[in-house]
Amino acid sequence: MTQFVAAKGLTNPHVQTLAPRFIRKKALFEPVWQTLDTEDGDFLDLAWSEDWQSEKAKNKPIFVLFHGLEGCFYSPYANGLMHAFAKNGWLSVMMHFRGCSGKPNNLARAYHSGEVEDARLFLQHLDSLFPNQTKVAVGISLGGNMLANYLAQYNQEPLLDAATIVSAPLDLSACSQRIEQGFSKIYKTYLLSSLKRNALRKHHLLKGELDLSYQSIKRVTKLYEFDDLITAPLHGFKDAQDYYQRCSGIHRLKDIKLPTQIIHAKDDPFMTEDVIPKYVLPDNIDYRLFDQGGHVGFVAGSALKPKFWLEEALPAYYQSLSAKRQ
Repeated sequence: MTQFVAAKGLTNPHVQTLAPRFIRKKALFEPVWQTLDTEDGDFLDLAWSEDWQSEKAKNKPIFVLFHGLEGCFYSPYANGLMHAFAKNGWLSVMMHFRGCSGKPNNLARAYHSGEVEDARLFLQHLDSLFPNQTKVAVGISLGGNMLANYLAQYNQEPLLDAATIVSAPLDLSACSQRIEQGFSKIYKTYLLSSLKRNALRKHHLLKGELDLSYQSIKRVTKLYEFDDLITAPLHGFKDAQDYYQRCSGIHRLKDIKLPTQIIHAKDDPFMTEDVIPKYVLPDNIDYRLFDQGGHVGFVAGSALKPKFWLEEALPAYYQSLSAKRQ
């Protein structure tokens, strides 16, 4: 894989993080939607790069994407990566975590950094549709931490051929503290307002499940508080600290058996050095640490001609796999 070099004039970590939103204001294509029903009476919305039922789609390798916290198909990195892989001959698909596709999900429960059963259901669905196709997954930010947990838990039968984890909060506790500091509060405010908005839309369900008042949700000012009040108790954890401890992917990297690449920037403004493993990783993990890149930024080229490095580097990295099994 090529080295990442930050675009001249765009080396600041916050500029790297925010630039994609200003460069790409509109999605590169409109997806084909599919709804997958879950066993507990809920649903997962899938966004495809093309009609997955067509003859053409049946012979393509499959690119799978898991988005970040409060992300969706319209996040610049999401439709960008799906488009980049589709241009290179792949069938791209992204699973939206519950409540992230623009429609509130049916249940009080939502999604979190360690929730791997929805991903399992989705990948089994893909396996039933395309049993012989090569499948590569990329997890972005929270989706990357979830993917690390998934690959560790299902290491005997991941239903994937390879994976990449990008800008993942592998130590959740450290990240929840970091995002409350300095300019990073901007990201905290954005993410927290989205989480609270979605929670308030489902207040009638949360009230039944957790006996929460509308005001107690509105009063939350920190991500840690949100996780302590809602995420943790809603999904079976004692409190936020218990959730962070049990779902931080950094503890489980050694259990991953699949060829996996991890991409991270040292200057990621969402994180501290705690997300960087201090131990020797197994040979199947290709760890790529860059000095710059921000959080899911990795904008290369120049300020006048910016390039999304991940969208060039990842399809090229997996080119040899795309011919496999076909």
